[in-house]
Amino acid sequence: MGGVDLVVPPSVSAASKKKRLYQVWKGRNKFLCGGRLVFGPDASSLVLSTCLIGGPALTFCIKMAMKISQVEFLYCRAIMVIGLILTILDLSFLFMTSSRNPGIVPRNSRPPDWETISCSTSSTEWINTGTPNMRLPRTKDVVVNGHTVQVKYCNTCLLYRPPRASHCSICNNCVQRFDHHCPWVGQCIGVRNYRTFILFISTSTILCIYVFTFTLITLLRQPGHIWSLMSTDIVSVILIVYCFISMWFVGGLSVFHFYLVCTNQTTYENFRFRYDKKENPYNQGMINNLKEILVSRTQPSLVNYREMINEEDDDLADSIVKRFDGDAVASNKYDFEVGIFTKDRKQVPEIFQNLDLKDRFHSQGRQDCS
Repeated sequence: MGGVDLVVPPSVSAASKKKRLYQVWKGRNKFLCGGRLVFGPDASSLVLSTCLIGGPALTFCIKMAMKISQVEFLYCRAIMVIGLILTILDLSFLFMTSSRNPGIVPRNSRPPDWETISCSTSSTEWINTGTPNMRLPRTKDVVVNGHTVQVKYCNTCLLYRPPRASHCSICNNCVQRFDHHCPWVGQCIGVRNYRTFILFISTSTILCIYVFTFTLITLLRQPGHIWSLMSTDIVSVILIVYCFISMWFVGGLSVFHFYLVCTNQTTYENFRFRYDKKENPYNQGMINNLKEILVSRTQPSLVNYREMINEEDDDLADSIVKRFDGDAVASNKYDFEVGIFTKDRKQVPEIFQNLDLKDRFHSQGRQDCS
């Protein structure tokens, strides 16, 4: 067989080691609770954001609790309770945004077959897939709401991205309706956590305005000159300045994303001026756009990170895909002629058992002779 060693398959294959998908996931995500919570690679920033929100808010509530005996009882207690509720809501939305799968697209173990792709393309750029005598167009055309939209091929995930999806270089995943990667929550913002992100920044804005307003009012209600009061109550001054600055930051972010929701755009699309010169195929009018983002059902996850998979077969498939264009054949490591076992008695994945490489061997031999 031209130097290819034939290996007789053993009667009983060795049991392959089983692992859950999150344990061998090739993205840079971090997982907790057995893969139920999905964080980004910079999830540690969640601690910083929690301190930046919870620290000033709890300080405000403690100050109001200390003034209950000095000022009206109901006034201070009501302000303190509302402040605590806003703080808990804000931190809850932060954690929900950071720990939820943003809409990660499951990656392929090998490039798609061109024969199985039913599409038209206007792309003049073609890419090598690592598979002999096979190339794929860089983009393909799909129809969305009567408009033709181009989707790109992802060399990392080995797939054509769904419309509005993009590959995050930080998380190393393709994400549905990719908006941006937020460093404050340490997670990509996509189709499955965009609503909680909107609630997070909106609640942060309300909390900043609330703490700023009532800290200033409480300070002004005290007898004495304003400058002398400020000099004796440094904590209130720090809260006022901190919340005033933060209010402009998160407030501006909330207004910007409210505009994006009303026009059904993503941050990624807006920054790239996607719809400046052409119509937005996803814009359904302001009311319908608001309904789609705020009250529609959350899309189910495309990836089940708790699924049990065969780790050895997964690694073997990746090795074959990466070395398929001659290297694996030259090293005689894999025996495709016999069908299902390698020389070290590891089982070849089923997707490769039916590959007929006889023509490939002959054609390569003729090229070597010439």
